[in-house]
Amino acid sequence: MPLALFDLDNTLLGGDSDYLWGRHLVDLGVVDAEHYERANQQFYDDYRTGQLDIDAFLRFSLAPLSQHPREQLEQWRDAFVRERIEPIMLPAAKALVEQHRSMGDTLMIITATNAFVTAPIAAGFGIDHLIATEPAIHNGRYTGEIVGPPAFREGKVERLRQWLTTHAANHAESLRGSVFYSDSINDLPLLETVEVPVAIDPDERLAAIARERGWPIRSLRD
Repeated sequence: MPLALFDLDNTLLGGDSDYLWGRHLVDLGVVDAEHYERANQQFYDDYRTGQLDIDAFLRFSLAPLSQHPREQLEQWRDAFVRERIEPIMLPAAKALVEQHRSMGDTLMIITATNAFVTAPIAAGFGIDHLIATEPAIHNGRYTGEIVGPPAFREGKVERLRQWLTTHAANHAESLRGSVFYSDSINDLPLLETVEVPVAIDPDERLAAIARERGWPIRSLRD
């Protein structure tokens, strides 16, 4: 079955779940508001311009997970998904996912945002396969570190190939007919790997490349 791969933030969602999780923590009062919000905004701006230091960002974004029990974190996440994510799950994105489901494609979200934040979002789209940056756990608590490479830029390609090693006998056949939807210049390595790259509400740099290479450009926004 062909792979239908979806970026999450600003592709299936009308916003960025990683950034919004940071805002959620600020509003809960569990992080220093002024410092955290300023840093959160700077990292988000860096991501949008293709200049994100992923290691620095992960140290920043995963630190709060290491400071609280998982049960408490999951309660905060439940409210986060309900209040901040469900309203930005784009109807056209849901329809696109269902179109690929009806075609019998293998559905996957592949995102740099960590799996703690994104697992319930993938479930909300009814997508079973998720490749995300994996936060490390020790003795039942998050450590603030990650397991394996982050699913970012070339790391998305690496993580997908690792997944294919487990789930498919032949990489080339598995990528035949594959499609990847993304908004971000950061996803250029994976867009260049699949058979059908599609730019969704792309940033300026990705839009320019898509036009130059004749890639489809679509919008899932109203």
